[in-house]
Amino acid sequence: MTQSTSWTLLHARLHQTLRQRKLLPPQKRVLVAVSGGQDSLCLLKLLLDLQPKWLWDLAIAHCDHGWATDFGIAAHVGELAQTWQIPFYLQSTTQLKETEAAARQWRYQALSEIAGEHNFAIVVTGHTQSDRAETLLYNLIRGTGADGLQALSWQRDLTPLVRLVRPLLNFSRGETGEFCQQFALPVWQDAANQNLNYARNRLRSQVIPSLKAEFNPQVETAIAQTAELLRADVEYLESCARELFEQAQIPQQLGLNLACLRQAPLALQRRVMRQLLKKVLQRTPNYEQIEQLTQLINAPNRSRTSSLPGGAIAEVENDSIVFRFICQ
Repeated sequence: MTQSTSWTLLHARLHQTLRQRKLLPPQKRVLVAVSGGQDSLCLLKLLLDLQPKWLWDLAIAHCDHGWATDFGIAAHVGELAQTWQIPFYLQSTTQLKETEAAARQWRYQALSEIAGEHNFAIVVTGHTQSDRAETLLYNLIRGTGADGLQALSWQRDLTPLVRLVRPLLNFSRGETGEFCQQFALPVWQDAANQNLNYARNRLRSQVIPSLKAEFNPQVETAIAQTAELLRADVEYLESCARELFEQAQIPQQLGLNLACLRQAPLALQRRVMRQLLKKVLQRTPNYEQIEQLTQLINAPNRSRTSSLPGGAIAEVENDSIVFRFICQ
């Protein structure tokens, strides 16, 4: 395998993106999540080539799901780390349910544990513009609001001490594939990516190619740009909703003052109610639960919701929404 340091347009784009968005500060310890696929190998190679300019302390993390389709991948990534003389950390499990959601949740947990144990404040993944487009479509099909459609942010907290960063969100999967071919990177062809039982694989192999052929050859870029625009909108609305929530809170009581909410736009009312329900239910509420609560804002005294999870009931009382809990 040739470890060339030729400067390409992708190197320049990533370098510029990191400077403009301040994603990976210089001289930081950076843990690179490497699955063995083309996106993560492209990211790893780019970061290694940029390392002399940024002075990062890089290491590789690999998450082994313990599935039959994963056999051999961990050893492959470990050999790559040894060849490139990069520290390598492996997290494995044999108890994982074979679903996309379970795998994703476990991987982030595993990456957080590796980062915490080895003093990495930043974890980077190879998610691309293509992943962002697929995630938006996937969430749209399932049903979601603007929060779900914003899809894959550039960075977010995994834990209070560990930051997740996605530096390749303006790269397409086609570009990462060409980059890997150009530098003869040893991409592992994961059999799980061909399994059409997974909804994301069907989106990737069937839906998006059809959209490209029938509607817009640049559909991934267009959808990813929509997600980026929605991201800014969501951040602004959430900030406004937090302020309104604080104003409407009833001191030392689980409820809200309705007079503070009635003049607010519906978009903010819904967001405030979602924040309240998350606090009450200790989980993300669904559309129906948020709508039940929002309708109480202009409802008469003693109006109430049907029972919510955990036996909670919201009721209008003296121009406030309060919660009561019934035994189940």
